[in-house]
Amino acid sequence: MRINRGRQDNVEWSEEQEAAAQAKVQENSTELVSQDQQDVYEINANKYWSDFYKTHENGFFKDRHWLFTEFPELALNQYESQVDICVSEAAVENTKNSDHRDCCGNGLASVSTAISEHLDFETNTIHQLHTEDEVATQKLEEQKLRSDDFPGSSAAYRILEVGCGAGNTVFPILQTNTDPGLFVYCCDFSTTAVELVQAHPEYDTSRCFAFVHDLCENQIPFPMPDESVDVVVLIFVLSAIHPEKMQCVINSLSRLLKPGGIILLRDYGRYDLVQLRFKKGQCLADNFYVRGDGTRVYFFTQDELDLLFSTAGLEKVQNLVDRRLQVNRGKQVTMYRVWIQCKYCKPLRPRGDKESLGERTTSHPCGCV
Repeated sequence: MRINRGRQDNVEWSEEQEAAAQAKVQENSTELVSQDQQDVYEINANKYWSDFYKTHENGFFKDRHWLFTEFPELALNQYESQVDICVSEAAVENTKNSDHRDCCGNGLASVSTAISEHLDFETNTIHQLHTEDEVATQKLEEQKLRSDDFPGSSAAYRILEVGCGAGNTVFPILQTNTDPGLFVYCCDFSTTAVELVQAHPEYDTSRCFAFVHDLCENQIPFPMPDESVDVVVLIFVLSAIHPEKMQCVINSLSRLLKPGGIILLRDYGRYDLVQLRFKKGQCLADNFYVRGDGTRVYFFTQDELDLLFSTAGLEKVQNLVDRRLQVNRGKQVTMYRVWIQCKYCKPLRPRGDKESLGERTTSHPCGCV
């Protein structure tokens, strides 16, 4: 366990602590919000988040400069292929088995470092599997993308941040990754949030495109074509979506990824302090709650996220639980936080397979594919 100024990383929960958390969740889930009111929260989800940003503007969340420790993919330059970062699950498992299991928070830097040590080996292996024809095909596809007319079409490396809020992720990315070949898309279904990003003094339309988009509206197209994005970023976003719509969202984002592209996620884990603090009458469904301001949140397990991504045809690179004990020394309060961090990669297209992954994914009850 590592201690860092009132915070302990890599916290192991005792059986008693786990049982107490389960009992608390069972208690606060006994009284569900009525279905009529749940429908109101779903229909007005956009309004509740817009009201949130009107109230807090850009003062609620801090800029996420920790991103580049946890997700070095965001600091890549155009000459470092995303394929090289999308290491195999076996390499990650080997890393976790060498005293890096369940590293978390800044402690995940050790995982990132260890993974990077595998990059040369993995890169050589991947390139050995590529024939000259496959490389040529990949170059032709990239040239076609650059000839199309869409924001960022001439970029060499494209990042999409979903649920950008006031820009606490996108601007650190633009500040850190100064590669002229980088283009960052960022979207939110709150018009207020997107306006805050566009009004930021560092918003530069030659490097960034902010737009309003509702992930749950499957028929609304993105401004970029399928298989054009290298990295998709989901930071505490998927948990705000109704659980029945999550699979459709992941399927849609998977279609945007280039072969070899990757989705990076960090979100709430089961039994996080926030979940345990909910009162009776705030539960919408199992592990799904509504806050006092009308915004909603779900608390994941690793297996649930793995199923969502694997069903969309993505392959696991990383799926870790981040457990921390935070201590407020002034108030003498201890807080147990639980987050999950994931990386899932879109497989390289097999030779001769012209069909996109998104077209191969199975249909979902909500009507998406």
